[in-house]
Amino acid sequence: MQGIFRYFYHSYSYKSRPNSTGKHADAGSTTLWTHVRNKVRREKLDPQVLQDKDWQRTVISMNGVEVKLSVKFTSREFSLKRMPSRKQTGVFGVKIAVVTKRERSKVPYIVRQCVEEIERRGMEEVGIYRVSGVATDIQALKAAFDVNNKDVSVMMSEMDVNAIAGTLKLYFRELPEPLFTDELYPNFAEGIVLSDPVAKESCMLNLLLSLPEPNLVTFLFLLDHLKRVAERESINKMSLHNLATVFGPTLLRPSEKDSKIPANPTQPITMTDSWSLEVMSQVQVLLYFLQLETLPTPDSKRQSILFSTEV
Repeated sequence: MQGIFRYFYHSYSYKSRPNSTGKHADAGSTTLWTHVRNKVRREKLDPQVLQDKDWQRTVISMNGVEVKLSVKFTSREFSLKRMPSRKQTGVFGVKIAVVTKRERSKVPYIVRQCVEEIERRGMEEVGIYRVSGVATDIQALKAAFDVNNKDVSVMMSEMDVNAIAGTLKLYFRELPEPLFTDELYPNFAEGIVLSDPVAKESCMLNLLLSLPEPNLVTFLFLLDHLKRVAERESINKMSLHNLATVFGPTLLRPSEKDSKIPANPTQPITMTDSWSLEVMSQVQVLLYFLQLETLPTPDSKRQSILFSTEV
């Protein structure tokens, strides 16, 4: 299936409830999802039908537990689509320049907090950033960051680390404009396919330094973090390529659908092929920077911005 099934809990009827760490809930979610997937296959539900209609309510019983939930299929194209936003309060769905200016910081507080918590106790978590966190925990953190809840650090310390990772991914996914910007996205897509390695490096690094200051500094901050995650690949199973696959579309996916497929393809290209080509391009762009051993040498003014310890 080329997409995802979203499910929403309406009510529970079991004796034990998830603890504050979310571990019980995470295990329950995995078991529940197995039942949902089996139900979808057994009843041969058509994803297109679920996508075109409202949420489909159902009840699943397992081991004396009865869970009421709604199921809806969303194609992968729509699941990553950025929506325009005029929101100026909070942090989710707000332009990164607005947030950093308001906070008087170079990197948004939410990014710094999530990275700090993940580096504190999630670097050896198998599948970190790939394994989904508990949806209710992610939404709770989103709400807390949006209202600048002073207890957000305490909340994070009590949650499963995958929920922290999910919150960070959600923040970047809900930016009204990708971190690599809509304006420069086509240039990155063109630069990554250059065959001459010297020309490619020059092009990609110049494009990187063309990003707005908040975007550039935040990306470099995240890039360093992801490289440190990959250093524990033998334990967490997250290679640079795996991380690029997770974050590529999140950081580069443009606000509006703007397909960058070959102008003169040798074979007819379907919409699915077009989407796949775009995703591959987005993954390759991020992977290129992840694999880059040295950063460009910016001018003195830009250098003081990039390498300042104050974020």
